[in-house]
Amino acid sequence: MAVNLNISDYQKQKPAVQIAPLIDVVFLTLIFFMVLSIFNQLESEISISVPKAKESKETVRSPGEVIINIKKDGTVIINQKTLSFEGLDEMLKRVSTLFPDQPVIIRADEETYHKYVVKVLDACARANIWNVSFATLKEE
Repeated sequence: MAVNLNISDYQKQKPAVQIAPLIDVVFLTLIFFMVLSIFNQLESEISISVPKAKESKETVRSPGEVIINIKKDGTVIINQKTLSFEGLDEMLKRVSTLFPDQPVIIRADEETYHKYVVKVLDACARANIWNVSFATLKEE
């Protein structure tokens, strides 16, 4: 007894890779990473020259890190916005309540007076933020 299986022409076709959707996905991924890299560079483009250290090491930025920039004159800048020390206190307290164990990086200019850095550290302590690190460059 022979069974006759009729296979249609549609079922005989081999699978094919569609190039147009693949190009769209690659293009959108490229745009996403280009925009992401621009936002990563915003904090490092502020005219601050951080001090050099022999033992500094390259770290990977984790998402959501708060980078506090301190200029020579004590100006505090976060996300391209200048804040007073009272504004810094309020912002850090909000961040601390929303995200416990929030990491903070302090980027102080090498000519910044120590009192400004201490004020920022005090603001972090008042906001109950203890994961604080300092940005430096590796000595060559």
